[in-house]
Amino acid sequence: MREILVLYYSHTGSVKEMAQLVARGVEQVRGAQARVRTVPKVSAVCESVEPAAPESGAPYAELKDLVECAGLALGSPTRFGNMAAPLKYFWDSTGELWLKGTLAGKPAAVFTSTGSMHGGQETTLVSMMLPLLHHGMLIVGVPYTEADLFATRSGGTPYGPSHHAGAAGGEPLTEHERRICMATGRRLAEVALRLAQ
Repeated sequence: MREILVLYYSHTGSVKEMAQLVARGVEQVRGAQARVRTVPKVSAVCESVEPAAPESGAPYAELKDLVECAGLALGSPTRFGNMAAPLKYFWDSTGELWLKGTLAGKPAAVFTSTGSMHGGQETTLVSMMLPLLHHGMLIVGVPYTEADLFATRSGGTPYGPSHHAGAAGGEPLTEHERRICMATGRRLAEVALRLAQ
């Protein structure tokens, strides 16, 4: 089994739900399995002290999760058109993997959720690609062969799945957004399996 790491940070739950859908898509591909991980919050004043393991939900990511994965799906809410600080903080700790080229040649996809319709979905997705490109990862987008990209009126881009959660963060994912998430998981797993041959 090839494992695809679905790594995310979620504040109101939308990105967590997207991660679960991406993971479901991964597991629709024979020979692929999803490993879902999250990252702890950080504080603007000092490093936040979190329990060693979350009380519920996905375990916290470790560098070994990146080493062991055959591919990566990375998800974050938008923060002024960029990934959220907890996820950036995690990526800032991956220098030793960068030096070794551990992630070079592995496929990766990105996904996001925003509070406003034009709140930086596409810039967040592109900014999330930057550390992945520095690591030598191969970016897997969403091709327009996915009919939902033409039909969606809220989220979903060729750069990766996206969702418009609304100002309070409670808007449910649309069917188009859900299908784009699952299609991304399937495509990422299929590419990872092809590259592993």
